[in-house]
Amino acid sequence: MNNFAITPEVIATHNLTFEEYEKILKILGREPNLTELGVFSVMWSEHCSYKSSRVHLGRLPTTGKRVIVPPGENAGVVDIGDDWCVAFKVESHNHPSFIEPFQGAATGVGGILRDVFTMGARPIAAMNSLRFGHLTEDKHANRNKSILKGCVEGIAHYGNCFGVPTIGGEVVFDEAYNLNPLVNAFALGIVRKDQIFFGKASGIGNPVLYVGAKTGRDGIHGATMASAEFDEEALEKRPTVQVGDPFLEKLLLEACLEAMRSGAIAGIQDMGAAGLTSSSVEMAARAGTGLEINLTLVPQRETGMTAYEMLLSESQERMLIVAHRGREREIVEIFNKWDLDAVVVGKVVEGNRLKIFHNGNLEADLPVDKLTDEAPRYERRKAKGERRKLKTKNRKPKTEDQNEALKMLLASPNICSKRWVYRQYDTMVRTNTAILPGADAAVVRIKETRRAVAMCLDGNARFVAVNPKIGAKLNVAESARNVVCVGAKPIAITNCLNFASPERPEVMYSFSEVIDGIKEACEAFQTPVVSGNVSFYNETDGRGILPTPVIGMVGLIEDTHKIITHGFKSEGDIIALLGITNDDLSVSEYAQTILEFSTDELIETGEVPEINLDLEKKIQDACLNLADECLLKSAHDCSDGGLAVAIAESCFSSLNRKATGAEIELKNERLSTESLLFSESPSRIVISFKAEDLERVSAIALENNCPFEVIGKVGGEDLKIKLNEAEIVSASTAELENAWKNSLENQLGVEN
Repeated sequence: MNNFAITPEVIATHNLTFEEYEKILKILGREPNLTELGVFSVMWSEHCSYKSSRVHLGRLPTTGKRVIVPPGENAGVVDIGDDWCVAFKVESHNHPSFIEPFQGAATGVGGILRDVFTMGARPIAAMNSLRFGHLTEDKHANRNKSILKGCVEGIAHYGNCFGVPTIGGEVVFDEAYNLNPLVNAFALGIVRKDQIFFGKASGIGNPVLYVGAKTGRDGIHGATMASAEFDEEALEKRPTVQVGDPFLEKLLLEACLEAMRSGAIAGIQDMGAAGLTSSSVEMAARAGTGLEINLTLVPQRETGMTAYEMLLSESQERMLIVAHRGREREIVEIFNKWDLDAVVVGKVVEGNRLKIFHNGNLEADLPVDKLTDEAPRYERRKAKGERRKLKTKNRKPKTEDQNEALKMLLASPNICSKRWVYRQYDTMVRTNTAILPGADAAVVRIKETRRAVAMCLDGNARFVAVNPKIGAKLNVAESARNVVCVGAKPIAITNCLNFASPERPEVMYSFSEVIDGIKEACEAFQTPVVSGNVSFYNETDGRGILPTPVIGMVGLIEDTHKIITHGFKSEGDIIALLGITNDDLSVSEYAQTILEFSTDELIETGEVPEINLDLEKKIQDACLNLADECLLKSAHDCSDGGLAVAIAESCFSSLNRKATGAEIELKNERLSTESLLFSESPSRIVISFKAEDLERVSAIALENNCPFEVIGKVGGEDLKIKLNEAEIVSASTAELENAWKNSLENQLGVEN
């Protein structure tokens, strides 16, 4: 093996601690060479080993009657009936998207698509959860706009070229994400239950094939970079960002699925974070075998690449395949037919050693289990942060005119229409899309069946920052409520847990509490966690993001005729509220937009809404029962901006052919006008239905012990809201819609 002096500086540049290096010396009984040090550094990185989070993740519920593949594989898989399954996962690409927004976001999409089709599933839908800093009135506004535009363009480029519809997600703006955007990519695919594949290097003597794109120097040490915070030198890290080719990935998808159908594949793994290193190590670890790899045979697009560079490269659109012995030629021919490289580069061997050869030299000889199962695990110190106690009601509102307040909220960055974003995405490719972006949840039909699958991404980080456990429960509840609002029964989740440095006690306190909150809510809704991702070190120049767990909820609709949308439909329909409104303005969009509290002030002083999971379940069950009997004309989750915003959005839903008005009559003696209109109490759904169905709708709500109140009717061209017979809102829906529809474009300075 090559000799190389391992100095403290070399150890530090590999993001290893001195204690971790000492452990490496003990494992090997000698000093590692540079290649071996590189392998340890990526496999022991936070990104690959989950060394700070694994002790907590084990508390999450991961089993259920529908779970076919729990966490641990490339994507989770759940049964949706008739031997059909869906595979899905969400992952972060935050750090690369800050450094190079277009390629960072694009390759995030490419990576999550490979995670899904590696399971044998054909991707049929993609979503994304995006967070950026403020676009106006901020010293970072221009940079934030540039990051947003680059990320959206990258997502659109990759998804559109690959041919997967991008059908939903969320876009959130907050000062906490200045210079530290979050780009969480989700994908879902469909697969027959008997055609699921796994990332295992099983079968002693089986050949190992490298397939797909050639290896270059892009992305080297990407996993390590994703496990460190940013500083003023961050933009110099562009070489660690991968470059993607969606057209090549489309070929890779078709070739992989054809090779899988041939029966020649024993195991398959995406070369994602840490590239060839992680794919080979993880496949061997899952199977309890060893591997021998000859890097000299690896297709390369650059000259003079070292073993270190080839092992750590994160060049995109590559897979590692273990073939059944004697059938490797079939695989090579299939990939060659699709104009892709496919080369036998090694074999599965007995034992637990990963041996890497290059140009006739043994470059690395490492124990597989020490790289995976015995990677460092830390029980990081936890400490609850201190908070001041002040009341938001002491702040004078920007306006006391409720018409103006409603209009300002509808135009606020987190509530306004995101059509500028999703219009750049192809949402209808493959013709399965049943509900377009802009709804509570996205829906795709499962062809050849009557079923459909609903999905959404949700995560209110401000709630989590104030109270991590309750905030996490609120996030899971909202994601479940959103799929219920389109008529789907929640069946499972994936999550992407975005946090600042785990070395900070207050961050680990939040993380641990979030895990407990997700656990409690998932058990209440019977939605096991089947996949996910943890992204730590999301901070720049010492300032961390808000704790941001993003929940990807998947729901099942048994009959596509029972899909619901959220826009009011017909003149004279009755509008009702499932649930109860409480005084929950403290950490709301109203508090930030109208009372002008900063995020830091809200976190220090606010109180999150309480949530009763039993009540939430009753409200969701009532909505599902109503959908099952085809009684609902519309259903819309009441969350950001409160009741008035939910009603307004239902009036001018982008899914409507034409905006409509509504006449609302509320009666209340216990809440202020502001709380009644804009409180963000959970467990509420605004529904509409035919007047003649009132008795049956009321009876179903009663059967489910669900709070139910008729609050108005659909009609006219204005939104009118009365409280105790006094008019408090009277505005043209066209005017409200205009404020909502054009706000983002105005902030970005682009054409409407």
